[in-house]
Amino acid sequence: MGTEETSPGDGELASWPTGRLLAVAARLVEQKWTSVLAGLGLTHAGLIVLHLLGEGPLAQRSLARRCEVTDQTMSRTLDRLSREGFVARAPDPADSRRRLVAITAAGREVHARAIRAERHGTGAFGAAVANDQFRAQLVQLISGLREDRSGAPPAGRDERGGAGY
Repeated sequence: MGTEETSPGDGELASWPTGRLLAVAARLVEQKWTSVLAGLGLTHAGLIVLHLLGEGPLAQRSLARRCEVTDQTMSRTLDRLSREGFVARAPDPADSRRRLVAITAAGREVHARAIRAERHGTGAFGAAVANDQFRAQLVQLISGLREDRSGAPPAGRDERGGAGY
């Protein structure tokens, strides 16, 4: 008789360390969100770029810095967005060596559709992202973790970087 794999019940989940809960929740939300975005012809990175371009055209290097990625990574993201018709590149009138990236009408539309999907999603995914208090707590958590980046390994980690529990 073989063993059947089952998902952990709520009682078992409640016993998990917070870090594990966050990691599993993040992975499940990411899988759902990736599927939603793919249906729109977007990726996570593409959505971030469209969001930033809503403020106005930006140079590729500026976009890369604001997204905390390399110029090469940004170039690949912009290539895909350009192929989909969501962004357009044009020479910068102030500096002919640079190219500015701007969101197109199609880009504005798909961005708006993605935001609607996030805010009005179904099931737990929609409930989690629509909860303003939960979102505020996530912002606070991420801000605090960014401030804690000091180069020292976090407490509870062994020398190889594994969890200490």
